[in-house]
Amino acid sequence: MTTQFMGLLALFLAILLAMAPLLGRYLRRAVEDGQYALTAWGRPVERLLYRVAGVRPDAEMGWKRYAVAVLAFNVLGVVVVYGLQRLQGVLPLNPQGFGPVSPDSAFNTAISFVANTNWQGYAGESTMAYLTQMLGLTVQNFVSAATGIAVVFALIRGFARQSAATIGNFWVDMTRTTLYVLMPIATVIALALVSQGVIQNFDAYKPVSMVSAVEYTMPKTDAAGQPVLDAEGRPVAEPVRTDRQTLAMGPVASQEAIKMLGTNGGGFFNANSAHPFENPTALANLIEMLAIFLIPAALCFTFGEMVGDRRQGITVLASMTAIFVAMACVAALAEQQPNPALAGLPVDSLASTWQDGGNMEGKETRFGLAASALFATVTTAASCGAVNAMHDSFTAIGGLVPMLLMQLGEVVFGGVGSGLYGMLVYAVLAVFIAGLMIGRTPEYLGKKIEAYEMKMAAVVILVTPLLVLLGTAAAVSMEAGRAGVLNPGTHGFSEILYALSSAANNNGSAFAGLSANTPFYNTLLAAAMWFGRFWVIIPVLAMAGALAAKKRVPASGGTMPTHGPLFVVLLVGTVLLVGALTYVPALALGPVAEQLQGAAVR
Repeated sequence: MTTQFMGLLALFLAILLAMAPLLGRYLRRAVEDGQYALTAWGRPVERLLYRVAGVRPDAEMGWKRYAVAVLAFNVLGVVVVYGLQRLQGVLPLNPQGFGPVSPDSAFNTAISFVANTNWQGYAGESTMAYLTQMLGLTVQNFVSAATGIAVVFALIRGFARQSAATIGNFWVDMTRTTLYVLMPIATVIALALVSQGVIQNFDAYKPVSMVSAVEYTMPKTDAAGQPVLDAEGRPVAEPVRTDRQTLAMGPVASQEAIKMLGTNGGGFFNANSAHPFENPTALANLIEMLAIFLIPAALCFTFGEMVGDRRQGITVLASMTAIFVAMACVAALAEQQPNPALAGLPVDSLASTWQDGGNMEGKETRFGLAASALFATVTTAASCGAVNAMHDSFTAIGGLVPMLLMQLGEVVFGGVGSGLYGMLVYAVLAVFIAGLMIGRTPEYLGKKIEAYEMKMAAVVILVTPLLVLLGTAAAVSMEAGRAGVLNPGTHGFSEILYALSSAANNNGSAFAGLSANTPFYNTLLAAAMWFGRFWVIIPVLAMAGALAAKKRVPASGGTMPTHGPLFVVLLVGTVLLVGALTYVPALALGPVAEQLQGAAVR
């Protein structure tokens, strides 16, 4: 482990853990307290929005009404985003004159951004008009993140309330989260990124002169644009020389800020956060990583305050941090190893004063191994999916780390809201297992965990593995699925497994060697994203409703403490055993087999 990596990891965690408690307290007051002084500036806007939408903010909802509101709002979001893509050719703010997005790609993208996944099978700078980026994709970056936070507030109320028939009002939760939390913080982050060189404009793309001309070959075409063939039917190539390059422009910083803060991940550019217009400096890179984890970490403190015991939130945060640090160290160590394919060649891959060494394939030299490995771990521990390096170029074990973090259910910090409610489901499972071991009815935060809660927990935990494993099986067994694989063998299998893991767990990153912008993958991944999001949210809300209706039982001498080091070990063990063991056979066919093949080469 290099000193550079350990120093960066320590700096990252120190800043994060200093900011999270402050934001956690603010989150609770901003969403729960309608008279909070720090949100008084937005109260007239809030009241106007309720009046226009016909919402009664004082009318709380049972879990079923809450779930219907969540689904209805998000179905409407899919329709709007799909329509914007299909009509962008005739809409304003389209200086490049982009035409409509194909139906299957538009459908996939609409589902992706509504589900807080932001999987992108297209290149943003050559596909999406500015209006589509802002009114469709950026708006969904805000409201999909707000949906996740609203759901976790509903679940926390289930633990905090007793004998209650309601768990809050979805429209109020979403409005306050967007207005008082996401928009102000995203504005600050956007300005910080602009100061580092992230662009923000509505200019047409700019042709610029290159420092030196570039020569390459490309297929020759006739006047009708058809390829010219030689006597043997092969395409004819012709040399091309150019000293001009076109630079894409656009409102990037505003989308970049919320894509990180809301753990969305969709890049304005195809290269995502490896693009210098999205992530230009080492400081910008650190800001973006902090933005990804900021709200998930803060919500742990919000949870502790709302249930009346801050130690509970700290315990959950400690469990997340323990898994994250271990995974980050494994990824960094793996990427510091030389590429086995270069063994025996006159290539110096060892670390030294003058170079990072290790596996630099697919990484930006301005970030190097340390920042790339940490970024990859952060973005897949949270359900963000933004990347500053090509995950497809990681070593077998280095690539296994982000894949496994997604397969754990995106609970190691996870998405805004979704990470915490996923971890709380694991906490319920952990106390149930412990209760069986000691022969007592399991309790968590004074609420008895009974058959109904365990059924809902089982649905939450089993939905995504079902989607991932069945989806992967379908893709590898069908010609349309195998056709997208550019790397045959174990790595090709890993590419498909990674894609389904990313989609079903609402991450959005990819092993981009898989050509997934096809009708087959656009449809398969859209289904995985939608059901991976809402088949989890609905049972979480059902659990919240059942818990809210129960009385809180006072702690007794036989009550198992759910705070402290022992419960951290129990919770981490439950996540790893239940989450990871589900995927062991699939991982053995992919990254594990690839690692063994690489060892054989050496």
